[in-house]
Amino acid sequence: MTIHICGDSTAATYKPEQAPITGWGQVIGEMLPEIAFVNHSIGGRSSKSFLSEGRFVTVEKALQKGDIVLIQFGHNDGSDLVWRHTDADTSFVNNLCIFVDTARQHGAIPVLLTHTPCNWWRDGAYPGHPGTYAAATRRLAAACNVPLIDVLAEGEKLIRDMGEEASSALFMNVAPGLYPAYPNGSKDNTHTQRAGAEAFARIVADGLRRLCLV
Repeated sequence: MTIHICGDSTAATYKPEQAPITGWGQVIGEMLPEIAFVNHSIGGRSSKSFLSEGRFVTVEKALQKGDIVLIQFGHNDGSDLVWRHTDADTSFVNNLCIFVDTARQHGAIPVLLTHTPCNWWRDGAYPGHPGTYAAATRRLAAACNVPLIDVLAEGEKLIRDMGEEASSALFMNVAPGLYPAYPNGSKDNTHTQRAGAEAFARIVADGLRRLCLV
């Protein structure tokens, strides 16, 4: 069995020279070492652009019966750029259906994931992400009987429990001069450092176990 990951920059694998940015798909294999993972995730892609660029064709050609396909989009689907924008209730859901139906046609198991949370605090409170695309993902999972791992809900709970200062260290909030790739530092509360990638990968790994898929 192979687990294929289809997602965006929050799940992507990065080169050592790009440190400390780390996607959860880059580290999940360490938590499930007995499983073969192939991470197809790439930065800046939405459900629309991942399909239109033919990236899912590569996944489809590799699928074997019993494989698992992890499908996680939403961060870039709300973009104003036509080539990646989708409507949460129509085109986004239609795109996810292509992933789901294709996996099933090849005897693979599709698993829908809500997108990762952002670490956006306001005046000491964590209101959470609006979650429009996550809500659409949940509805599709329920309607089509697709296994779901709610990374957004579980990740937001983790962030709230940690608090603003501690959770900041999960994300790409880096002081200047620490890493060659970020000489001026970074203030990014969407992408993760290794600690954040591990936290979200653990949510996914635990979800797979809970669903009895691994």
